[in-house]
Amino acid sequence: MLTSVDTELIRVLGDPLRLRIVTLLARETLCTSHLVEETGARQTNLSNHLRVLREAGVVETEPCGRFTYYKLRPDVIAQLAGQFADLAESARTATENKRACP
Repeated sequence: MLTSVDTELIRVLGDPLRLRIVTLLARETLCTSHLVEETGARQTNLSNHLRVLREAGVVETEPCGRFTYYKLRPDVIAQLAGQFADLAESARTATENKRACP
């Protein structure tokens, strides 16, 4: 049973704007222009956050003419969810384990 969670991925998703981007991309594949419109963030700021998400393997790019579309990699999110599920299961059984005080 796995009891640790990918802390780098948690850090990446811990930023409110990046989490908003991931939430939007969970619904549909979007280009930068769509994400600027949806989030209200500046294009340069958004591009920096998308780079972080891409480098972490959370999103993939898909060129389409002069635009770049971004799509979420659901396997990465599912893996993180599985790690949390394992952690929750470990916590359920931990109630039976109690270390004695010295």
